[in-house]
Amino acid sequence: MLLSNCNNQQTTPSSGDGEVLRLLYWQAPTILNPHLSTGFKDAEASRITLEPLASYNAQGELIPFLAAEIPTVENGGVAKDGKSVIWKLKQGIKWSDGTPFTAEDVVFTYQFISDPKVGSTNAATYDLVESVEAIDDHTVKVNFKEVNPAWSLPFVGSEGMILPRHVYQDFLGEKARQAPANLLPIGTGPYQVVEFKPGDVVVYEPNPNYRAVDQLGFKRIELKGGGDSTSAARAVLQTGEADYAYNVQVEASVLKQLEAGGKGKLVSSFGSLVERILLNHSDPNQAGADGNKSNLKFPHPFFKDEKVRQAFSLAIDRKTLSEQLYGITGKPTSNFIVLPEQYYSPNTNYEFNLEKANALLDEAGWKDTNGNGIRDKNGVEMQVVFQTSVNPVRQKTQQIVKQGLQSIGVGTELKSVDAGIYFSSDPANNDTVEKFYADMQMFSTGNTSPDPGTYMKTYVCDGGKNIPQPDNSWSGDNYSRYCNPEYDKLWQASNQELDEEKRQQLFIKMNDMLVNNVEVIPLVHRADVVAIGNNLEGFELTPWDRNTWNIQDWKRKSQS
Repeated sequence: MLLSNCNNQQTTPSSGDGEVLRLLYWQAPTILNPHLSTGFKDAEASRITLEPLASYNAQGELIPFLAAEIPTVENGGVAKDGKSVIWKLKQGIKWSDGTPFTAEDVVFTYQFISDPKVGSTNAATYDLVESVEAIDDHTVKVNFKEVNPAWSLPFVGSEGMILPRHVYQDFLGEKARQAPANLLPIGTGPYQVVEFKPGDVVVYEPNPNYRAVDQLGFKRIELKGGGDSTSAARAVLQTGEADYAYNVQVEASVLKQLEAGGKGKLVSSFGSLVERILLNHSDPNQAGADGNKSNLKFPHPFFKDEKVRQAFSLAIDRKTLSEQLYGITGKPTSNFIVLPEQYYSPNTNYEFNLEKANALLDEAGWKDTNGNGIRDKNGVEMQVVFQTSVNPVRQKTQQIVKQGLQSIGVGTELKSVDAGIYFSSDPANNDTVEKFYADMQMFSTGNTSPDPGTYMKTYVCDGGKNIPQPDNSWSGDNYSRYCNPEYDKLWQASNQELDEEKRQQLFIKMNDMLVNNVEVIPLVHRADVVAIGNNLEGFELTPWDRNTWNIQDWKRKSQS
């Protein structure tokens, strides 16, 4: 989930050599296995080395990477009954250590991701897969449990990066996080990692076994993490010390001033990212016998009441935070799905109305009985902890939200967590988005494919199986601990509906259920904004993969 950047003051350029590409991330990578992290920053760094079978470009077209061709019904790749798909693989591909890439690597990647003891953060994408079989060295068949209209989700895009079987086969189950390749990956991609200091720097050089190594634009890539997004943008736009700054989540007025520096430009597109507030449906202050807080057994003391949730939503001034903090890089939204357009619901709206919010809390029986300025009921104070990652725009968003909540009698404590920890998915850390040891938390994410099936699964409960908990190594996607059998039924129906229009309506119903019942509070439809140097070409944004997806095409203009 979400963002990245870096600090030019901490960056030490190797030289003025045009053959060195310098990337800045305010959110430093901590692991280079994309299947073991929630953070986009880790997948972004991994994508330079690892590849999927295919990915979607900005136009929503499937582009082959390790696949020889895109499966269709016409070429026999997609079964007419919708229950399987056959991928033909490119021949002659080698891993960066010289080992041949085969169909067994694809089969193994499925085994790795689907192993519950591994605790993969991408497991939901593969839930509908029954089995994956290698027909021969260069042919893979994916069998689905039921008819599956979303056959293109497994092994595609950032959640489909293939792992080398020969490197990871001894690190299945609970040993997955101990694999040396999590830090020094072996990949089929254009560049290989030669140095990695988690939370600091990743250094890449051309993969000598890459199929088009002679066409690569750089002899070295230095990815520097840490610092802040404003410094990263300045290093590209004003000083020219860096070539690329990822996700410059900076106030629009500041970005405009920085871009006037003339060394670089901003590139943006409105993809699927939505900055949202998640409400914890469990009590983050009450622990079970195992010490696990945010436990389904203990409902949240006041978010279980829809009137309270409605009041919280009404107290948030989306228009002000969008205009003041995002400008042209964001627009208020009331929807959970914002792209593709056919899934954008016309049935939702947002409103800033403190009078209505106060009235709803009064109706729900929450009143300030002891005169301390905070509402209470049955001895429980309406006090919340609101957490997000460290970033100037997010901290200012927190302040605007806090102001609204305090004006309706909600005590609000703000908490900010370093992004490297917040999105690390580290089971040993209590400050991750999965643990959610707070009442409210905020970040951006969205569907990573034109098909929103996996994205909408983030609110599926499945009897608690999709809830992060010790039993699944805190890898479940339903961070909010939301359980609604009706929502689960809609999602299950969408998995088997082959009629495109009917399936579209199912996703809209799911969106409306989440938004209109205030199970989640969408705030801003965020543009993906990056800074790139004026002499960098070949860069192409797509909403459906990480920004480094086509780094094999990046070059300096003087090299053309």
